[in-house]
Amino acid sequence: MMIEKFNIILGLLILFIGVLVGVAFLTLLERKVLGYIQIRKGPNKIGFMGILQPFSDGIKLFSKEQTYLNYSNYLYYYYSPVIGFFLSLIIWMLIPYYFNIIMFNLGVLFFFCCTSVGVYILLMAGWSSNSNYSMLGGLRAVAQTISYEVSLALIFGSSLILIMDFNMLSLSIFQENIWFLFLMFPLSLCMFSSMLAETNRTPFDFAEGESELVSGFNVEYSSGGFALIFLAEYSSILFMSMMFVLLYMGGYSLNLGFYLKLSFISFLFIWVRGTLPRYRYDKLMYLCWKVYLPISLNMMILYLGLKMFII
Repeated sequence: MMIEKFNIILGLLILFIGVLVGVAFLTLLERKVLGYIQIRKGPNKIGFMGILQPFSDGIKLFSKEQTYLNYSNYLYYYYSPVIGFFLSLIIWMLIPYYFNIIMFNLGVLFFFCCTSVGVYILLMAGWSSNSNYSMLGGLRAVAQTISYEVSLALIFGSSLILIMDFNMLSLSIFQENIWFLFLMFPLSLCMFSSMLAETNRTPFDFAEGESELVSGFNVEYSSGGFALIFLAEYSSILFMSMMFVLLYMGGYSLNLGFYLKLSFISFLFIWVRGTLPRYRYDKLMYLCWKVYLPISLNMMILYLGLKMFII
C-alpha cells in the first residue's frame, strides 16, 4: 500500500515538473509566434535560437528583490499568488492517465470546484494590494470569470449528456469512431471563446487592460509573486487546451497525436492574441448572457433529446 502511495506521489511530481517545463516553452512559443506575426524575430540570443530564454527569465524574476508594500494586507498579498499557482497545478491531476495516478470518477465536478476557487485568488490578489487599479482589475476579472463559468458549465453539460459520466476517460471511449468536434461544431467554437475569457486572454484580457488599468490586478506584484501569477495563467492555458482536446478532439490517448493536438490548441490561443483587438467590456457580458447562454441551453436540450431517442 505504501509503495502504491509513493508511486502516485512520484507520478504527480513528474507531472507537475512536466507542466512547468511545458509552461516555460509555451511562453517561448508565444514570444516567437507574436514576433513572426509582427514581422520580427522574437527571442533569438540565449542558447540555440533563444531556447534558453524562458529559464533565464525565470532566474531573473525569482532573484529580483521582493517589494514590501506599506499599505497592503501583507499575508493575503503574499500568499494569493502561491495558492493560485498550487491550484493551477492541482487541477492537472485530472489528466486521465491509464495508470499510476489518482483515478477520478467525478473529474468534471473537481474541475469546476478548482476553477471556482480560482476566482477568490483573483479577488484576494486585487484587494490585498490596496491599490485602486488592482482592485478594479480584480473586480473585472472576477465578474468575467464568474460569467463565463456559467456558459462553460452548460457547454460541458452537452458532452456529459452524450457520455452520461463524469469520468474523463469515458470521453475517449465515446469518440473512437467520430470526434465530438463534428457532432457539436458550434458548441466547440463557443467553448473555445469561453476558454479564452476564462483564462483572461486576448481578446478578453480586460483584467490586464494596460491602456486603462495599468496591468490590472497584478499591478503591485513583482519578482516571485508576478512569476507565480504568470506561471498559473499559462498552466491554465495548457490545461484548457487539454480539456478542449478531451471534449472534442478524440479524448485521451497515450500517443504523440494527443500532445500535438494539445499544442495546436495552445498555438490557437497565441494566434488569437496576435491577430484580434481587445473586445469591449459590455459586449463581453452581452456575448455571455445573451448569446452563449441561450445557445448552450438549446443545444443541451437537443442532445438530451437525441440521447433519449438513441436509448
